[in-house]
Amino acid sequence: MHTKQITFTGTPLGESRKALIMLHGRGASAADILSLAQYLNIDGYSVLAPQAGNHTWYPFSFLSPIERNEPSLSSALTLMGDIVNDLIAGGVDRQDIYFLGFSQGACLALEFAARHAAKYGGIAALTGGLIGERINTQHYSGDFLQTPVFLGTSDPDPHVPVERVYATSNIFKNMNAAVTEKIYANLGHRINEDEIAQLNRLIFT
Repeated sequence: MHTKQITFTGTPLGESRKALIMLHGRGASAADILSLAQYLNIDGYSVLAPQAGNHTWYPFSFLSPIERNEPSLSSALTLMGDIVNDLIAGGVDRQDIYFLGFSQGACLALEFAARHAAKYGGIAALTGGLIGERINTQHYSGDFLQTPVFLGTSDPDPHVPVERVYATSNIFKNMNAAVTEKIYANLGHRINEDEIAQLNRLIFT
């Protein structure tokens, strides 16, 4: 189960009008994902990176049946909701909240956003897709109101089939998100410079 262990950087909460939630991958840490912040155009943002319990948001592959990843997955989604609600209570508008995740963190960011679709500042999913053995669209509702969404991944990737990225992209488009997808041949399970450039052009403008 996950608790509110959050590392903060950037502009202090209460002094900023925008906030970025950064979600690390399996086996990684809040500090790891925060190392990306220096390459993003996020001056003036509050930046928050929650730490997963045991460095893992859920125990099995994101392509496993959802029940297999419980209760960790629900705990992670609840934590995400609590962070968003805290930001809103602190004066940040929902449309000024941004999400960025890598790998398992990207999957979590996408799953949370699709279950709570609304106008956000932007969603950056670096090597991830919606969670479950099969995508259950009954879990998803709302309208993204043209929220910019970036999906970047390698083809092939050892953990994230490109077909799941395409399926995720289509669902977000159907929910009225402004989706950009970039598929990189043989990139491997990592983030590249072009993805950072895309984020700064499309989301952190």
